[in-house]
Amino acid sequence: MKFRRKPRETVDINLASLIDVVFILLLFFVVTTTFTRETQLRVELPEAVSGSPAEDQQVKQLEITISAEGVFSLNNQLLEKNDVASVMDALQKESGGDTQMPLSISADGKTPHQAVITAMDAAGKLGFSHLRMTTVEAAGQP
Repeated sequence: MKFRRKPRETVDINLASLIDVVFILLLFFVVTTTFTRETQLRVELPEAVSGSPAEDQQVKQLEITISAEGVFSLNNQLLEKNDVASVMDALQKESGGDTQMPLSISADGKTPHQAVITAMDAAGKLGFSHLRMTTVEAAGQP
């Protein structure tokens, strides 16, 4: 007995739908991926052109002034040391423990950043919540 073989069906893969799926996946990954260069971050600090002037208040205020060399003074009284503990002690004595007093930090434009952070750290450790950074209006601006 001789059996006849069935002719084989040709199997075709539809490439059009496969390509569509690949392109959709590609678009998904392109849209959801972020491209940042964190290692090449350059910061240019802005200049203060305008702002709201300080309100005239009868409330006693504290003002920390930092010179270009990083020397601290609190309400026009020079501090002996320029560390966090000295600034905290001076703030504690001057405020009498009242952390609701407004505190402003005035730093020279050439002051090291660490000196400003030291003043902010001392105020934060004591719990001062009304902190203001003072600036002057840029020259030549209307």
